[in-house]
Amino acid sequence: MSRVNSVVAVLVLAVLMPVAAAQEQIEATTASGEKVRLHPNGRWEYVDTQKAAAAKVLADQYPENQLRPQAAQGCLFGIGRCIMPGDKDYNRGTLNPAKR
Repeated sequence: MSRVNSVVAVLVLAVLMPVAAAQEQIEATTASGEKVRLHPNGRWEYVDTQKAAAAKVLADQYPENQLRPQAAQGCLFGIGRCIMPGDKDYNRGTLNPAKR
């Protein structure tokens, strides 16, 4: 009976996967008439490739948009919090009173 259940589960997934993939991105129009693509993680991008490239050049100028900027602290191998310069926890040292 469990083999039948697993076959049914695989068939259901095979049918639902294209539906889920289609729902990953939504095409929308802003109030100013620009066509954008909405992603499920909250990010968006222009549908027009020229506008998307111009927006990427602008976004790359900001260090918080980089994966891990050179000046950031923490975030070893993508695990943990990346602490940016200007954050109150940047260069704070240890919180252990015995080591202060």
